[in-house]
Amino acid sequence: MSTVSGTSNATTNYKPVKFVLWLIIVSVVMMFAGLTSGYIVRQAEGNWTDFQLPEIFWVSTVLILSSSFTMHWAYLATKKSAQQQQKLALWITFGLGVGFLVCQWYAWLNLVNQQIYLAGNPSGSFLYIISGLHGVHIVAGLVLILSSLIGSYTKISVEKNVFRVEITATFWHFIDILWIYLFVFLLLNH
Repeated sequence: MSTVSGTSNATTNYKPVKFVLWLIIVSVVMMFAGLTSGYIVRQAEGNWTDFQLPEIFWVSTVLILSSSFTMHWAYLATKKSAQQQQKLALWITFGLGVGFLVCQWYAWLNLVNQQIYLAGNPSGSFLYIISGLHGVHIVAGLVLILSSLIGSYTKISVEKNVFRVEITATFWHFIDILWIYLFVFLLLNH
C-alpha cells in the first residue's frame, strides 16, 4: 500500500490493530473493576463464607511474573532480529502461561475440597468467576503467543514480526498486571 508521496505506509496499517488492542484492554479493566466492586458490595451485605484462598495462587503468581520477564526478553530479541532467542523466550513464556492455567485448575480443585462451589455462597462464586475470566484472558494471550511463534518460524517481514510480538507483549504484560491486582485484591478482601 502506498501513500500519495509513493512511500510505504505499512506502519500506519498497524495503528487500527493497536487501537483495538487498547479498546480491549480498557474493556477488560472495566469488567474486572465492576467485578471487584461487586465483590466488595456483596461482601458487606453478609452471608459471606470465609475460606482459605488456595496457596497455589502464590505459585501461579510467581509463574505469571516470570512470564512477564520472558515475554520482555522475547520482545527485545525480536527487535534485535535474534530469532533463536525470540523463539526460546516465546516458548518459555508459553510454557509458563500453561503452567499458570494448571495452577488455576488446582486452585479450583482445592476450593472443591473445601466444599466451595461455583453455585453456592457468593464468596466462592466470585472467586471462580474472577479467576475463570482471567483464565480466559490467559488463553487469549497464549493464542497471541502461538501467533508470534508461527511468525518466528515463517518468512514474514521483520516489521510484521516485531509488530506481532509487540502486540503480544502488550497484552501479556496487561494480563500479568491484572492478575497481580486481582491476587492482591483477593488477599486483602478475603
